[in-house]
Parts: sequence; C-alpha cells; structure tokens
Amino acid sequence: MTRSFRTCLCFLRPLAFIAIATSCVKTGAPDSSRSSGGAGSHISTGTGSTGNTVTDASLTGDAVTMAQAMGIGVNIGNTLENNTAWETGWGEPLITQTYINGMANHGIKTVRVPVAWDTYAVNGVIPADKMARVHQVVQWIIDADMYAIVDIHWDRGWIDNQGKTDSQGNSLRYQLTDDVRAKFASYWTQISTAFADVGDHLVLESMNEEGVFYVGGTASTTPDYAPLNELNQTFVNTVRDGGGANETRALLIAGFATDIGKTCVDAFAIPSDPAGTGKLFLSIHYYTPSTFCILAAPASYGTPATTWGTPTEQATLQSWFNRLTAFSLARNIPVIVGEFSVTRGSGEYVRESASRILWMKSVASAAFAGTMVPVLWDTGGDVNRSDGSLSSDFQTVMTQLGQ
Repeated sequence: MTRSFRTCLCFLRPLAFIAIATSCVKTGAPDSSRSSGGAGSHISTGTGSTGNTVTDASLTGDAVTMAQAMGIGVNIGNTLENNTAWETGWGEPLITQTYINGMANHGIKTVRVPVAWDTYAVNGVIPADKMARVHQVVQWIIDADMYAIVDIHWDRGWIDNQGKTDSQGNSLRYQLTDDVRAKFASYWTQISTAFADVGDHLVLESMNEEGVFYVGGTASTTPDYAPLNELNQTFVNTVRDGGGANETRALLIAGFATDIGKTCVDAFAIPSDPAGTGKLFLSIHYYTPSTFCILAAPASYGTPATTWGTPTEQATLQSWFNRLTAFSLARNIPVIVGEFSVTRGSGEYVRESASRILWMKSVASAAFAGTMVPVLWDTGGDVNRSDGSLSSDFQTVMTQLGQ
C-alpha cells in the first residue's frame, strides 16, 4: 500500500487522500484504469484474453508447499517503508521482538516487511545500519518460526518515475528509464547479498504496487507489460546471483499494479528462473470494493459504505478470486495476496464490525481455497504494536478460519 491508504487505515492522522499510486484512493476521480483492488474499481463480467482455461490442473513446486505452510500473514505497515524518518516517521513505534513474538503466539505465520530503501540510500548505496536493522527484524520473525517477506516498497515512487521529467520538462511517469533499470538492479544486488545468509523462510519481493507502465506514459492508454516483465526478470536473475540461500529461495514477483484484472492476461510474463520451476510466487493486492475498504469521506466516485456482504458483493469477491485462481493454475505460480484490509472508518462512516469480519474472512477463505497466502495490511489497528495481540475483529476472523 502507499501513503494515502496507510493514513486511512491507521487513523493516526486526519490527512487527505493524495494521489500516489494506482491502487490508492485519489483526490478527485478514481483511477478507472484499475479493474480490482483499487479506488473506483469497475467490475467486468468478461474474462478477457487470459489464457486461463484449466482442466484438472494443480499447482506444483516448492512455492506451493510453502504457501500451504504460510497461513495468514500481517504487514508491519507505516514503519520501515516510511520516507519521512527511518522507522518512526509516520507515527509508528520501533519494532520490538516482543511484538514479533506476540504475533507468532496469536497464530500469525507470515510477516511482510515493507521497506523504503531509496529514500535513505546515499549515492545509491544502502547504509549499513539500515540494512542491519531490516536484517534484525527478519531474523526475529524467522526465530519465531514465521516466514518473512521483504520488498522494495513505494519509496516515493521512483520505480515508475513519479514526479520525474526529462530535460525538456516532459513527464517520465509510467515509463521505464535506464537510471531506474540500473538502480533497481543495484539495490537488489545489495539486498540479496546482505540476506544471502538467511534461509528459505525469507521471501524477497521485487516491488510493491509500482509495476505500472503505459504506452506513451499516459495512464489512459494501453498498459505496457514489457517494462514490468523486464524488471521482474532482472529481479529474479539478480537475486539468484546473490549467492547463498538466494540461489534457491522462493521469490515474489509483482503483478501489474498488483491488480487482478490487469495481471491475469497473456501479456504478463512469468520470469524464467535459473533455479528451476516452482520457486516463484505472484503478488496481488485486494481492496475491493474501495468504498467499503478505503473511502473515508464522500468523493466524486462514491460514498463510504459502512456495511458489506450482500449476495452480489460476495459473488463479486468470489468472481475475482476465481479468475485469479485460474490464472495461478494456468501459469503454475501460487499467489501471495500481499495486502488486504478494511478501514474501521470514523464518525458517521464507522464500518460495522460484523461486515469487517465477514469481508476479511471471505478474502482469506477465497485465498486459502486457491492455495494463496493472505497477508493483512496493518498499521496497529488490528494487531497491537506493543505485544502483537489481535483486535476483536481480527481475532474472530482467525478463530473462524481455524488459525
């Protein structure tokens, strides 16, 4: 998730939604280019050209075995990925081993650690103390017998050139440039080298939601899959060259904007893996419907919904996950739903507790049915940042899921 939605979920600061990434609520009109998981999503009843027809198929490979063991996960949100001040700049406390152990004690099996690397790099070099701190947190997670996921997060949007222009002042947004190619490879060389000594309970993730490129750099035009396919391949090749556990560890590649509709298409390529088949995951995020999951106040595209769970709403959720499952089977790549969450809301738009529970349970259940790993986005609202205990809503979900 990017900063605008993080603010919505943590309820620490009444900031306005800001336009940062394609899966977040934006000021003004929603991003109509997004088909699921984002603000103002419009559900299509067609399947498009997905190559997803599967008969008697099943997933195979080491990543599938991991997916079955990774249970339900939680993000440590608004913390190591903030670009204001390292770790605490967005109001979250320092990560402690007590917090990590508490999550494990409450049934959490996977912890995603979003990280802003570029913000704190000096001349393209990640500072040793920042790398060491992430390494420490990851080791705490693994010591607690959980799986860890480490990514390159939004990090001011450098991957899809947010806010950048060329020498003539033309926007470079949604275009892959040579400086990004070089920086991306360099950071993954540094990260993979630093984590070469960490075993297979660590999954490295190519990027967050910034795999968003369009022909001509205009979001209203045709999605451009070649740049994302290139970066995902660069990620896999670079990490595999990192030595140690990197040679065979499971890796998580980013979908197009981590969006179901825009990822489950023929043009999205699964990288060739030097380690062989069955060691890759696909990253997807799910925040649909955005009026229930995200929206804090009325906007041009809708009013915050305080309840969820009509037959039509449940059927829509199941339809998206059916499509994702079909794609996963067709490409033989298990999915990590790296973010899903629903705001608590405030004032007249407080979300009904029963609806929050039903939505979270429905997402997780649909994920499990497709051999996927659901990972809750959290900034302290559903997982206590002191002791790792769970909110009443989330604990109910975990209990009903048998976790």
